[in-house]
Amino acid sequence: MAIKQVVVVRTDLDMGKGKIAAQVGHACVLGAEHVRKSNPDWFSEWWKGQEKVVLKVANLKELEQVKQDAIEFGMPWSEVTDAGHTQIAPGTTTCISIGPAPEEKIDNITGDLKLL
Repeated sequence: MAIKQVVVVRTDLDMGKGKIAAQVGHACVLGAEHVRKSNPDWFSEWWKGQEKVVLKVANLKELEQVKQDAIEFGMPWSEVTDAGHTQIAPGTTTCISIGPAPEEKIDNITGDLKLL
C-alpha cells in the first residue's frame, strides 16, 4: 500500500518562498506526528520513504473545502495557523496537511488540485 502526505497551501496570502517552505514544514511535522499517534501502521509504512506532495488552492474557502472533504473521508488532517511574527497576521490559516495515509484515499480528496 502506497502511503503519502499532501500539504495544501493557500496562494492568496502572497507569502515569500521561505515563508511557504516554513509553513509546509510545520504542516508535515504536525501531520506526521498526528498519524504516528493515531495510525502507527500508516506512519511506519510512510516513514520508509516519506513521500510528500505540495498542492495549492486559491483562498481560505477552497482550503476549508479540502479540509471538509478530508473530514468526510475520515482522513487525518492538520491545520497550520501562523503566529504572525513576519509576513502575515496572527492566526491566519496558511495550509493543511492530509495524511500520511493511503495514496488512493488522499487522491479522492486532492486529485484535482494543482502542484504548488
